[in-house]
Amino acid sequence: MGSSVSREVQAAVPLVGIAVAGVGAVGIATALCNRASRDQRLVESCSSTTGRVVLVTGTAGFIGFHTAMALKKRGDGVLGIDNFNDYYPTSIKHERAAVLEKAGVVTLKCDINDSDMLSKLQERFKFTHILALAAQAGVRYATKDPFSYVNSNVSGFVNLLEVARNAAEPKPRIVYASSSSVYGLNTKVPFSETDVVDNPASLYAATKKSNEMIAHCYKHIYGLSLVGLRFFTVYGPWGRPDMAAFSFTKKIEKGEPIKIFQGPNESELERDFTYIDDIVAGCVAAIDTIRPSTKEKADLKVVNLGNKDPVTVSYLVDCLEQSLGKKAVRNYVPMPPTGDVYKTNADVTKAAEEFGYAPTTPLAEGIDKFIHWYKEHYKNGMDQKMMDYVPM
Repeated sequence: MGSSVSREVQAAVPLVGIAVAGVGAVGIATALCNRASRDQRLVESCSSTTGRVVLVTGTAGFIGFHTAMALKKRGDGVLGIDNFNDYYPTSIKHERAAVLEKAGVVTLKCDINDSDMLSKLQERFKFTHILALAAQAGVRYATKDPFSYVNSNVSGFVNLLEVARNAAEPKPRIVYASSSSVYGLNTKVPFSETDVVDNPASLYAATKKSNEMIAHCYKHIYGLSLVGLRFFTVYGPWGRPDMAAFSFTKKIEKGEPIKIFQGPNESELERDFTYIDDIVAGCVAAIDTIRPSTKEKADLKVVNLGNKDPVTVSYLVDCLEQSLGKKAVRNYVPMPPTGDVYKTNADVTKAAEEFGYAPTTPLAEGIDKFIHWYKEHYKNGMDQKMMDYVPM
């Protein structure tokens, strides 16, 4: 029996983290059982009643979490991957992944630069679509760790496209995250997909613009179908701790002052805050409408997903105060030269025409929903790393 069991153990052990040396009969049985259970969960995660099997990168992230949940609920097969990086505290990432697991969506710990793993997953589960949301996020953090943006947003994106273009037919269709940041220093509003976007204000924005240019190459040369979604300041339950809604809420609750950036002559910054449910609707519609990855039919386009109603950051604070029932200590300061822009404003005409996209959530309503989640989720307090976390 020794040789066949040994081969099984050699295959099982790396998946469950048990060393081969010294594993007894009980350990072998446990390893095999755990591997079989995990394998079954992977199969169930990718099981589909719609014909769509979607690889979602970044499922431990904010948008990836919500969109993976929506896709699974409607019957799509969904498999998630995430590298669980510590740009912000990982506790909320693991919590998102755990909620997805209960809903039947497995999140594997995998970096999008791991071409071997991605190729094996594509070969086995034959993804019809890839929703590429994994990225190094944040505008200001690029001044601290620029290479993380190149590694994830450029190298990782190219790696995903290489896996897709080398996949067996039919090749997966790819919907990927771009950003409103690509509009950079543009002053014409609202921002339209036909605007020239050659003046990025941050390295993050430059990497997202590079994604759009790389997508053009892979459509032109290999016939991959690619749709880029330019997200505008997304907020809501399970949101990112580095974003204003979350970080301001934490400070208001603790009675600490919040910094509100100002432009020239003490002008107010404006943002097109977009509620997560509206963004998810756009992501799902993009998946439903993207054409096949063939030379003859492949799509190549970018689409704004925003709320189309920009408001001042001060108004965001007003909404938070109303929902929390507590006043903020406001500290207005000049905007630092770290890549932020003065105003974002989405023209969503194209999204409406192509996706039927129609954002329906006013900021005050969305903030009420966020605060309800926040109070419930942290009713017993935050872990220390989240409590101590201060975004750039």
